[in-house]
Amino acid sequence: MGDNSADNKADDSLLKQFFAEVSEVERDSEVIRILACFKLNPFEHLNLPFDSPLDDVKKQYRKLSLLVHPDKCKHPQAKEAFGALAKAQQLLHEPQEREYLLNQVNAAKEELRAKRKKQLKKDTASKLKSIVDEGRHELEFERSAEFQQELKLKVREILTEQEWRRRKMQMRISEEEGRLKKDEEESKEMWKRKREHEEQWEGTREQRVSSWRDFMKGGKKVKKGEIRPPKLKTEDPNKSYVQRPVKRG
Repeated sequence: MGDNSADNKADDSLLKQFFAEVSEVERDSEVIRILACFKLNPFEHLNLPFDSPLDDVKKQYRKLSLLVHPDKCKHPQAKEAFGALAKAQQLLHEPQEREYLLNQVNAAKEELRAKRKKQLKKDTASKLKSIVDEGRHELEFERSAEFQQELKLKVREILTEQEWRRRKMQMRISEEEGRLKKDEEESKEMWKRKREHEEQWEGTREQRVSSWRDFMKGGKKVKKGEIRPPKLKTEDPNKSYVQRPVKRG
């Protein structure tokens, strides 16, 4: 434990000594490199190969963040570059995000291997060498700068495609949420109008009952300006209507 602590202090001392001698041009160049990186690939920001362990991620972040730290670097975008590094190392330390990135890297490798296999079918000599070497030839090729550059570009392509799909899916989800919200608002408005109608109907209940009672008591109401004929009496109480007595003889 004590040895590790001593080693870390020695590393920090060497780093500080190194960065004391770093020129402003070198710092500016690193800022420019970081800002020019493909935004979806944190390995590029930290300038690390895809198979780098977390210890290497930590060490590289420490080194590059000191190089472009806004307190030490006068470049106007040093703060932006410093933030990009911090985000990159954070992503690589998140298990799910790291697993996602490495899955895309593996997918890119498989595509490139399939492409190379097709090429080897056309080249008998290379195919025979690959068989004789029992895969060692292919392993050497995948370590080459040519393959690593191809892999880097293929990973960019796959990550871009995945991000496009993610955004498209997010857009669909947002549209569906918007539609559901609109339906909900329309439903609420419909129930609101229904309640208002019921309240209005209930509010006029007394008036309607009173009007019906008046109608039942006095019959049909006389419209303004209309002359009602006089009621004629009769001695027969069973008559349901008024009848004028008829004079005889």
